[in-house]
Amino acid sequence: MTNRNAPGADGPAKARPSDEQVEQSLYAKQEKIYPREVHGLYASLRVLGVFGLLGIYYLLPWLQWDGHQAVLFDLPARKFHIFFITLWPQDFIYLAALLIIAGLTLFFVTALVGRVWCGYACPQTVWTEAFLWIERKVEGNRMQQQKLDASPMNARKLRIKVTKHFLWLSFSAWTGLTFVGYFSPILDLGQRMLAFELGPWETFWIIFYGLATYGNAGWMREQVCKYMCPYARFQSAMFDMNTLIISYLPARGEPRGSRKRSADAAVLGLGDCIDCTMCVQVCPTGIDIRDGLQYECIACSACIDACDHVMDKMGYEKGLIKYTTENSMEGKNTQIIRPRMVIYTIILLTIMSTFVYSVATRIALGLDVIRDRNSLYRETDEGLIENVYILKILNMDDSAHTYKLGVQGIPGVELHMDVATIRVPAGDVMDFPARLRADESSLEARSSTVIFNLEATDDSALQVQQDARFLGPS
Repeated sequence: MTNRNAPGADGPAKARPSDEQVEQSLYAKQEKIYPREVHGLYASLRVLGVFGLLGIYYLLPWLQWDGHQAVLFDLPARKFHIFFITLWPQDFIYLAALLIIAGLTLFFVTALVGRVWCGYACPQTVWTEAFLWIERKVEGNRMQQQKLDASPMNARKLRIKVTKHFLWLSFSAWTGLTFVGYFSPILDLGQRMLAFELGPWETFWIIFYGLATYGNAGWMREQVCKYMCPYARFQSAMFDMNTLIISYLPARGEPRGSRKRSADAAVLGLGDCIDCTMCVQVCPTGIDIRDGLQYECIACSACIDACDHVMDKMGYEKGLIKYTTENSMEGKNTQIIRPRMVIYTIILLTIMSTFVYSVATRIALGLDVIRDRNSLYRETDEGLIENVYILKILNMDDSAHTYKLGVQGIPGVELHMDVATIRVPAGDVMDFPARLRADESSLEARSSTVIFNLEATDDSALQVQQDARFLGPS
């Protein structure tokens, strides 16, 4: 192949525009997004969600229940208080079940109504909304913020910026303190903080969580949703043609163009979209919903409120941007009940009912019987067959208990223990050696089943049974 740019091939090489090397950075500075404040139905629902979720987060640690903090994950004591129930490390199966239920619920909701979790309940969205509210109170509306940032630094700008960041940091510090208050009694934590007596780990987590809140909600904002959150990447696997999404209706809105309110759009050959860009200005991630469904969309519905307000002012029908489905946009019927939703519902109901039943019937007592594997059995001087066991007793109650132990399954079986009283402190696991003796004539086989019965002397509801094997001569 002849190189046409080489000397001698059709004359000397000539520079072409396409041959010019253009140096371009692979990294560009993120332009700040100034979302315009919007009012409407969905904005009110979002504000209600923010107040509700933040109210739960900040107030829950201060509630008291039965003499202790209502929700407290006491790691040193290995106690996890959740209102009327106290869980222990051995109950982590319940945590696994809750995580499974939360994951399946997210899949179910996403397949049904899209990313409403992101728009209304995600912690990143909730705290970003709170920080935006503080920013608007201090710096003003969207245009005032843009004008302030474009102006040179002076005393007024410095005062406003310092005030905003002081409020952000104070709010973040309160957030970090509340977070640690779920793991350390918050009343005691607050008193020790005021006395500068916090431990190193408590100090670290207050600062870490506070700075994480300050950085994510104050500085990174939509970048967390666009670049860091994995949910935005795998959401497409949960969407289908019947999933509710926020969409712009191009068949109604195009061709877009500005016009007077009194103008006849049909005469001008225009659609309902007046190209005011309000839907872009209110978007917290800075996208244009008119370009179609995009992974950056967090389904906050701000564009719907903004567009409905504009349509109302123009005298047009609302709903140019609305919740809809791809099937609906293509003129097909939307199917709410479909195989995916049925499967999600069945699995969710099964796991949730099992979880509720397990918690409701949970007994705060555990018994594990371990045979002594050093010997199968031994024959005593009285001619009895003896098996040795180690009993692991777990008291998962809030108070210590004394227990009585019984055994059945073999006629005339005798129970011998080295201790006169079986007493286990709250939340503790203790080992007790036990010996069973039985007459060889009462054994029907080489291996027989025995049942250990453990019951609290002060609470008959605390009782468990555990099977074990009793070995004898063949």
